[in-house]
Amino acid sequence: METVGAVLSAFGLAAAAGLNAYIPVLVVALLARFTDTIHLAPPYDALTHPAIIGLLFLLTLVEFLADKIPAVDAINDGIQTFVRPAAGAILFGAQTGAIREIHPVLAMACGLLIAGGVHGLKATLRRVLQAGAPPLAPVTTPALSVLEDMASLSLSLLAVLAAWLILALGMVLGVWGWRRARRARARSA
Repeated sequence: METVGAVLSAFGLAAAAGLNAYIPVLVVALLARFTDTIHLAPPYDALTHPAIIGLLFLLTLVEFLADKIPAVDAINDGIQTFVRPAAGAILFGAQTGAIREIHPVLAMACGLLIAGGVHGLKATLRRVLQAGAPPLAPVTTPALSVLEDMASLSLSLLAVLAAWLILALGMVLGVWGWRRARRARARSA
């Protein structure tokens, strides 16, 4: 059961990294350093070093500010297209590192794909919303960014502290998406 919990936690953290690369990494680093909630195996235990935690705070602040400005946001999303999947791979690998049944390359590939998929969906959705109301972009960009940051933080904490809820949340979102797709097909037919 512990293995399943670690994998669920890894999925949640990788998804959170797709929204914001640094928030889930910072959450994991802080919890591993200051609590007994997470134990990181080498080489992931390097995340607990004070200099790395300081760097993560700085990167979190930079992304938080850059993501709120419409023109800078587009550039930031371009850069984050590479950073967020890498963060997802690191987080997935860190959470499943103690599990010997999952090959490290497979774990990192899963994290990369999950974070990359969430990032791609988020970036596309944001561009669609901004294109739909260009005069509102100065308002919608910061609002959407704050929601994404809150979702990333919430999902990160949920993934670490209550990993089984990730499975329930995934099932609820899956059913919701399936119903929406079914309704959309029925309307178009």
